[in-house]
Amino acid sequence: MKSLFHKWNQLSLVTRIIVGIIIGVILALTVPDGAKWVTIFGSLFVGALKSVAPVLVLFLVMHAISKHKSGQQTNMKSIIILYIISTFLAGLVAVVASFIFPVTLTLKTGAEGFEPPSGITEVLQTLLFNIVDNPVNALINSNYIGILAWAVLLGIALKHAPDSTKNMLASFSDAISQLVKWIINLAPLGIMGLVFEALVTNGLSALLDYGKLLLVLLGCMFFIALVVNPIIVFINIRQNPYPLVFRCLKESGITAFFTRSSAANIPVNMSLCEKLDLDKDTYSVSIPLGATINMAGAAVTISVLTLAAVNTLGIEVDMGTALILSVLSAISACGASGVAGGSLLLIPLASSLFGISNDVAMQVVAVGFIIGVLQDSCETALNSSSDVLYTATAEYAKKRKEGKRYGGTGSLSHK
Repeated sequence: MKSLFHKWNQLSLVTRIIVGIIIGVILALTVPDGAKWVTIFGSLFVGALKSVAPVLVLFLVMHAISKHKSGQQTNMKSIIILYIISTFLAGLVAVVASFIFPVTLTLKTGAEGFEPPSGITEVLQTLLFNIVDNPVNALINSNYIGILAWAVLLGIALKHAPDSTKNMLASFSDAISQLVKWIINLAPLGIMGLVFEALVTNGLSALLDYGKLLLVLLGCMFFIALVVNPIIVFINIRQNPYPLVFRCLKESGITAFFTRSSAANIPVNMSLCEKLDLDKDTYSVSIPLGATINMAGAAVTISVLTLAAVNTLGIEVDMGTALILSVLSAISACGASGVAGGSLLLIPLASSLFGISNDVAMQVVAVGFIIGVLQDSCETALNSSSDVLYTATAEYAKKRKEGKRYGGTGSLSHK
């Protein structure tokens, strides 16, 4: 038994996750009632990641800022620019795809129990209030904008603290990072439970009526992940981008697909950044920030579903308005983390650009919830894997300009 356990641990984490997926699918198809107990593994895994992530972000950022020396360069400016560009391009790709492959919907009932924001001002206002949230409340509710704000301010305040205090912060950061590694090693069991629950609860039959809509949505997300993102990476690092792109999709995207939570994937992304040998001072800030503002998948969802509503109502759209929608969807997507329900609840906001009533827009939101089993999974996988991708891209681009060796993928190296 011990030798079997040892052999299992010798397999790569991705291989173990694939085994977990296969077992989850087999159990869901053969004994859906008899194996319901496996769903607890999924709930425990996601719960553990979500509970450790806020504390991890708080201590890592505090420690990184407190020991940051004046004049020491980070890549945050470049990373934020990459986040913004990729989110805007995602909205633009979705708009162009919706023009080429117009989709119409059959609208029946609306999504009940949800209140969308009244405008972009409300979205931005929510984000601003999240920044000044009570630190304890921010930790309890996983408000990462608030956690980041407090961590940065406390880190600055602790810059002149004694070395013993900074060493204590470092010890806490290392201890929490170790907890994260233990939790991530349980990913195969957790994802087995999540796959089983998704297949038994949702099935795939409910998605067949929305085949064309899903093709446009997922097609845009795959195009961004496999074409747009690699082009942006290549422009910056001037090397074949696909080894890095595929590694981010494999080690971050797969986990995010099944957890459907950018917050839960923060520990996974930080672990991957460590494997890629990236600067800890940078990724400890860029990864949680990316989980709140780097939302290419959300921009796709907002644009495609809004234009589906426009096509359904027979509203004519000119290119100027479509471009405005791309910008609006990018801005809205960046604020999606501050809105309950995420990207779907921002569809009424984008729909108002075309004079579509809230009643009709909420029916589109209801369609979004129906296809959410795939839409939300792919959206989260794209969003979360891009956080690592652009953090690594910014660092590799800087090292390329300095003529230094870079790359933690084996295929990415430069002397």
